[in-house]
Amino acid sequence: MIEGNWYFPPASVRSEHLAQSPTPYTCPWKGACRYLTVRVDGVELRDRAWTYPDPYPAAIQRVGRDFSDYVAFWKEVRLVEESEQAA
Repeated sequence: MIEGNWYFPPASVRSEHLAQSPTPYTCPWKGACRYLTVRVDGVELRDRAWTYPDPYPAAIQRVGRDFSDYVAFWKEVRLVEESEQAA
């Protein structure tokens, strides 16, 4: 957890539901952020996910692990496990 947000390893997120957003942002202590649009069942939630492809080394040290490309979501995005989705 970083600043109250859970960051998920890239392999645990279904990338077909994410599209790059043109929204720019650079966090003063984490580095350049890449926003993502979440797309599921015809609904698009712009900039509701984000990732840090190349966080600052000091940020990795501060967090205590490399979180490069991990994905976080805004709180209104409902995350489910695949087994839940199939039910």
